[in-house]
Amino acid sequence: MSGDIDRIIGPRVPADELKANRARYMTPTLLFAAAAILLLISLVLPWWQLTLHAPQYPKGLTVQAYVNRLEGDVGEIDGLNHYIGMRPLDEAASFEREISIIGIVGVSLLILAAVLVHNRWAALLALPALLLPVIFLVDLQYWLANFGQNLDPTAPLSSSVDPFVPPVLGKGVIAQFSTVAMPSWGLWLAFVASGLILAGLYFHRRAYKPLVEQAA
Repeated sequence: MSGDIDRIIGPRVPADELKANRARYMTPTLLFAAAAILLLISLVLPWWQLTLHAPQYPKGLTVQAYVNRLEGDVGEIDGLNHYIGMRPLDEAASFEREISIIGIVGVSLLILAAVLVHNRWAALLALPALLLPVIFLVDLQYWLANFGQNLDPTAPLSSSVDPFVPPVLGKGVIAQFSTVAMPSWGLWLAFVASGLILAGLYFHRRAYKPLVEQAA
């Protein structure tokens, strides 16, 4: 039974080895734990911000996207988008927003579970959290393109605006409007968490690969 478990989660560290090289085995643990904590903190912070500049709003209108909700000048932006035939912002990514909290908590727990796995399967457990910020941006770009490419042809100004794809990052121009999109604090924390995970995987391999080879 013990041999089957070891094949799944990898060899255990002998007590004398752990005592002699505690820092070697603690380093990936601390890096993975720090990444998990940052992702949990990101849940209460905005991940993305869009500022729309229009002639009637010289100071701009700003919407902040948390993983599960939108805040800011959502109603005003929806009012402007209505004239060009774009759907309300709250209709985007409804499924993603519903599962976001439990999903990020889940990938954080997977990172912590990777601490207990002393072979290459640790990388598989850490992969969802590692790719999370990229997945967020790709999904967000999909919805921006979906909304910009599927305008209501019966809208008042539909004839003056061609279908478009707002950029998920950087500046975009739509008719007389312009947008500036940028990462916010939550997404930056997710990117830092990805960096910590990469470092953790490096030190994890460095610590446990000799034990795996010895047990083979």
